[in-house]
Amino acid sequence: MKKTVKIYQPSEEENPLPVVEGVKCGFPSPAEDFSDMRLNITQEIVKNPASTFYARVSGNSMINDGIGDGDILVVDKSVDPYDGCIAICYVDGEFTLKRVERHNDHLMLVPGNKAYKPIQITADNHFTVWGVVRYVIKKL
Repeated sequence: MKKTVKIYQPSEEENPLPVVEGVKCGFPSPAEDFSDMRLNITQEIVKNPASTFYARVSGNSMINDGIGDGDILVVDKSVDPYDGCIAICYVDGEFTLKRVERHNDHLMLVPGNKAYKPIQITADNHFTVWGVVRYVIKKL
């Protein structure tokens, strides 16, 4: 059974929400009760709209990297993959989310969960990095 990736295009029609800058983790200040500043989260996290998409995570192979089941990824296809990046990769007909490690003669796709084995990528694999993860959106 082939895995599928649900892809969502960012909307540019997002309504900006109020934002409070410099939230402190100490005692609250009465002067910081409200703010007139507004934030459009899409404009903040999407730097290349034509090449950016959202993807919802299914599974827990990246849990120790802070990415869990149901999280939403902001993925940019225009970012060149680099050693150590977390990326959505297409390997031999299936999508997977892993950390990319470059070695002399191969790549390793490393899960963030020791219960899963790394995937060694060689010239024999049909492989492409589909996009590099830029942000993770999660519910607490």
